[in-house]
Amino acid sequence: MIINLKRNLRAYSDFIVKTEKQEHSLHNRKEEVELSNRKTVQPSPGGSQLRFWCLAKNMEVAFTEKDFYAEHFVPKDYLENYYSFSPGKDGANTLLRFSLDNLHQAFGAGGIKGDTLIDIGTGPTIYQFLSACESFREIIATDYADQNREELQRWLKRDPDAFDWTPVVKYVCELEGDREKRAEKENKVRSRAIRQVLKCDVTQPEPLAPQAVPPADCLLSLLCLEGACKDLPPYHSALKNISSLVKPGGHLVLYTILDETFYMVGQRPFSCLYLRQEDVEEAVKEARFAIQKKEVELSNRKPYSQVQEGVS
Repeated sequence: MIINLKRNLRAYSDFIVKTEKQEHSLHNRKEEVELSNRKTVQPSPGGSQLRFWCLAKNMEVAFTEKDFYAEHFVPKDYLENYYSFSPGKDGANTLLRFSLDNLHQAFGAGGIKGDTLIDIGTGPTIYQFLSACESFREIIATDYADQNREELQRWLKRDPDAFDWTPVVKYVCELEGDREKRAEKENKVRSRAIRQVLKCDVTQPEPLAPQAVPPADCLLSLLCLEGACKDLPPYHSALKNISSLVKPGGHLVLYTILDETFYMVGQRPFSCLYLRQEDVEEAVKEARFAIQKKEVELSNRKPYSQVQEGVS
């Protein structure tokens, strides 16, 4: 799900029923949702897009505490499961393409631009910066887990043991119309875009404390909050906490999983807060977002918990 603070929200889901949209206009049988900051009189004409991905619930797992993440989350396993573009991993490849396509739309021509973008819950990944690096002068990456920040730094420093993002970078370059500019794209992310890699805790009122950063023009958070929050009250609080990092009238791009309870990293399950569309919308409103438009697409995808090695 991808949201912003002027704020444009678009929702894509597997099993969401259509809801009523303001202005009652339909586009390609979809409803559109725009989220705008209540401090902003008019939404940005080129605001970002929010995607809801609704997936089937499979099983209950105990909440994954911070210490368990610190001890057992293996970045390489996570990256191989979900970001390798490997043959035989159709489910993971579909999710990855979905993310890349929508990030390209959000940050491409006519999309969100500005000076500073802060990514909340970067994990060990760089795919979310491949389109954004063209639209922001500075990107601040953040994550709670030390091993995720270390894995990200390995790629930034061209460590030969770092994960190979080449297929993903080529895919984004192809979206932008020039598959051959992969090296240029990687260099831009490494040398010009990502300026800081900071520790972040979304459960705290000041998620980046003690670091002080300027308010962002855009806040980005992909597949983070549902893993960090045990139930709905902390989820509401986490959204409020991170929204303090963005300028009034800025953007929040949020991508989340709906109707899911866990995901796999290697052979270990990690908890995922079960969220319905209405849960997210309520939390968004409490975080001072106003829902203006809504887009819902029905699709038939594998559950996120089945997108792992051996299941496609």
